[in-house]
Amino acid sequence: MEKSALQIARAAYQPKLPLGLQGSVKAVEGEPTQSVDNQEEIKKLFPNTYGMPLVEFVKGEEVAHEPMNVGVILSGGQAPGGHNVITGLFDAVKKLNPANRLYGFILGPGGLVDHNYMELTKEIVDDYRNTGGFDMIGSGRTKLEKVEQFEKGLEIIRQLNIKAIVIIGGDDSNTNACVLAEYYAAKKYGVQVIGCPKTIDGDLKNSQIETSFGFDTACKTYSELIGNIERDCNSARKYWHFIKVMGRSASHIALECALQTQPNICLISEEIEQKAMSLSDVVDYIANAVCQRAADGNNFGTVIIPEGVIEFIPAIKKLIAQLNDVLAMPEAKNISRDEQVDFAKSHLTDENLAVFNSLPVGVARQLALDRDPHGNVQVSLIETEKLLSTMVAQKLEKMKKEGTFKGKFATQHHFFGYEGRCAAPSNFDADYCYALGNSAAQLIAAGKTGYMAIVKNTTAPAAEWKAGGVPITMMMNMEKRNGEMKPVIRKALVELDGAPFKCFAAQRDRWARETAYVYPGPIQYWGPTEVCDQPTKTLALEQGK
Repeated sequence: MEKSALQIARAAYQPKLPLGLQGSVKAVEGEPTQSVDNQEEIKKLFPNTYGMPLVEFVKGEEVAHEPMNVGVILSGGQAPGGHNVITGLFDAVKKLNPANRLYGFILGPGGLVDHNYMELTKEIVDDYRNTGGFDMIGSGRTKLEKVEQFEKGLEIIRQLNIKAIVIIGGDDSNTNACVLAEYYAAKKYGVQVIGCPKTIDGDLKNSQIETSFGFDTACKTYSELIGNIERDCNSARKYWHFIKVMGRSASHIALECALQTQPNICLISEEIEQKAMSLSDVVDYIANAVCQRAADGNNFGTVIIPEGVIEFIPAIKKLIAQLNDVLAMPEAKNISRDEQVDFAKSHLTDENLAVFNSLPVGVARQLALDRDPHGNVQVSLIETEKLLSTMVAQKLEKMKKEGTFKGKFATQHHFFGYEGRCAAPSNFDADYCYALGNSAAQLIAAGKTGYMAIVKNTTAPAAEWKAGGVPITMMMNMEKRNGEMKPVIRKALVELDGAPFKCFAAQRDRWARETAYVYPGPIQYWGPTEVCDQPTKTLALEQGK
């Protein structure tokens, strides 16, 4: 593999570990747990993995460990730090017993089902230390949910004498990990399943998981780009830049990037939903800010838009919910794409049909067409940034005729998605992920299954972090997916009474009027600790730092 100078130097970085994972490790169990909601339903679905205790790792006595083999899977979208979870897992597995072996399943969960794997040796693993991406073994979106898949996976697990599978993924992937753990436990197959919390969206977060890995690096990467655009914007002084960032189900990325760069406007989907704003309300909000700045002679600005914002506008959310149900109907499966829109429209209520018909044709068509593997609208394909800027332009044209807008409005559009998913991990993510991999290995050594590896107290220096595990069932509730109620890990949305949003809300009116841009620059790997090792502003504010 060809290496850049950065990668060669970065490979020498030794991630920092919590004290509890240094040396010999002992697992300390806490109180029994229960799911966040729908306790009876979740307990009934997961009788073998429900109610298990929280686990924390502390310094322990030297213990001999029998040899064991472990399998690892990268699942879903890429996130910076995935390779460090694997290197942390590899190092910890080898430390437990040098005879232990680690197998990587190729291209995600499908690799387990299709028996597509490779042994991860020291030579292979060393090539990927502190690197971005998932290219060591690749990733995929195969959902592990059928008995045939579980049994097919078991064949290769038995063949390779694997004791445990580690699934590195987001909320859906970890839900699947929990289902797999329950199935193998119920069958008494003796195969453990451990999850690790990954998603740049930041919505895999709760009382036990302070942040999902990749969020820190992705936000720093996007913020560098947004800062560059703001500087360009402030130099040319002639464009409004509409910048869409990832975050389908929650606005954590948009909020963190706003806190880092101080744009003129940042939309927060959760607030739009809470205030029951319509699409025209959102357009008016932006147009009014454009007018205010134009009155000061500033015909330029920046707007940050979370990719899923359209789903949070109540009228559109209601429409999408019915479209999801309609498109999940058996008779919708065998019709052509051209017929799909008419089929969907013919099944909508009058209220939802009126909303559907009020949308631009391209957007309406997108809402009525293909779903992702989880049955959701593929909102990243909807050019929300162009939709909003076009509607703002139309509003301003009307205001110009009325004499209430005398400025200019020219636009540029950006969507930051793939740009952040495979960036080289920040020091925070490099350390955090390495600790998660170590925690996963210790959970296996402690005989646990149906657990997610966790690391807490993450705004303190890494030595003071607390590593352990949380039963995946603790994070679950029942939600409608593809027209059926399913057990899933509850997504964490931006809390409007939380410290990060309050900090943003207290300043946004000034940012809207003034040019208060901050240019954070690129991720720093070397230099003063206060520059290199700082956590996201979201995490610091949540913990009162």
